[in-house]
Amino acid sequence: MKRRLEKELFAWRRQTVAEGRKPLLLHGARQVGKTHLLKELGRTAFEYAVYLNFETDARMATLFQDDITPERLVHDIELMMKTPVVPGKTLLIFDEIQASERALTSLKYFCEQLPDLHVAAAGSLLGITIHREHYSFPVGKVQSLYLYPMDFEEFLLACGEAALAKEIRAHAETCEALPDALHQKALVLYHAYLVVGGMPEAVQAYTRTHFRDIAGVQQEILDNYTSDMAKYAVPADAVKIAACYRSLPAQLAKGNHKFQYRVVQHGGRAATFASAIDWLITAGVVLPCTKVRAGELPLRAFADASSFKLYSSDVGLLVQQAGIPKELILNDLPNLYLGAVTENYVAESLRTQGFDLFYWTSGQTAELDFVLQRGMEVVPVEVKKGKKVRSRSLDVYRKKYDAPLAIRFSERNFGREERLVSLPLYAAVAVRR
Repeated sequence: MKRRLEKELFAWRRQTVAEGRKPLLLHGARQVGKTHLLKELGRTAFEYAVYLNFETDARMATLFQDDITPERLVHDIELMMKTPVVPGKTLLIFDEIQASERALTSLKYFCEQLPDLHVAAAGSLLGITIHREHYSFPVGKVQSLYLYPMDFEEFLLACGEAALAKEIRAHAETCEALPDALHQKALVLYHAYLVVGGMPEAVQAYTRTHFRDIAGVQQEILDNYTSDMAKYAVPADAVKIAACYRSLPAQLAKGNHKFQYRVVQHGGRAATFASAIDWLITAGVVLPCTKVRAGELPLRAFADASSFKLYSSDVGLLVQQAGIPKELILNDLPNLYLGAVTENYVAESLRTQGFDLFYWTSGQTAELDFVLQRGMEVVPVEVKKGKKVRSRSLDVYRKKYDAPLAIRFSERNFGREERLVSLPLYAAVAVRR
């Protein structure tokens, strides 16, 4: 399965030390495909690849207990793994590096003392472990990349629809309508993606057996996330983290999607659950979207941290977590919750493209789904789950801030009228920063 991040990984492979190459640290939630990507990089771009997993193989951590000078480590790793570790020819992979503080620290010394060796590390709950165990982080000595679940375009590639993906990108540039047959085909695949989501194992199951095994794969991932909450948090915090995560479908079911602690627990307050929210965000299993008081540059300066929404990092997991019958989505049947599912899908699509997520309200009169900072522009974004596109909130915002450009997502075809760009939902990932 092709991932967009592969280009950046191969660019890192080609980069020289003189050009600033450092050890690579790949972040991301569990099971989004980090290990697969690094192993594929080693297989296709290097003569040798040496893979060490600090979570599943306790022997690996013992190599890093005392002396972590790169020369000594390379010598011992070669002996243990029976594979040459040669600068320029070998990719040394440290997986689940959060399980070994000394391995994390060693990245600094690989950068300083053996910079010609390509070292790539992956960590699923690295930020949480650093905070909990007070690990030191090799600041300035690593290049960090972040991997999200597969977006809709990557889903199309996995389904053998590369030509359709290319066509969608081309029409997103021109806003010229797709032929209706292609538009309808893209909508069918978009609805499938809402059910499947972008977790690589779920996408792989879909390409093999269609929808037969999807629910089982997704539930196993959700169960693993819950297990991580118990493993990487103290028991009292784990209960709060799990309660906040379980409340996600109910939070998004409200007319106002602002996160409310009373939905988690009767009488719940920020003082009780704020750290649990931080855990979920740091673990990468939810995406925060913060309210802004004004649609002005820079948006971060107008953010109201006390008012926020939380979206699932993967729409397929949200659908499974909420217990939505797949037939409702695949057959496009009327359902109030589909609006929340659609909004979640757009949120993760925009985040994958590197946008910080913000939303805007005007008292009790209007709420705009997203506000994006794109260069010197602030772009309001309205999301509609179907073909009905009347939007009072967008009109209120545009009148107040005289926005030079607005984006509306719906199930309608591409189009443009004056300063409003109409994009079909399946083109959400094509919005450029």
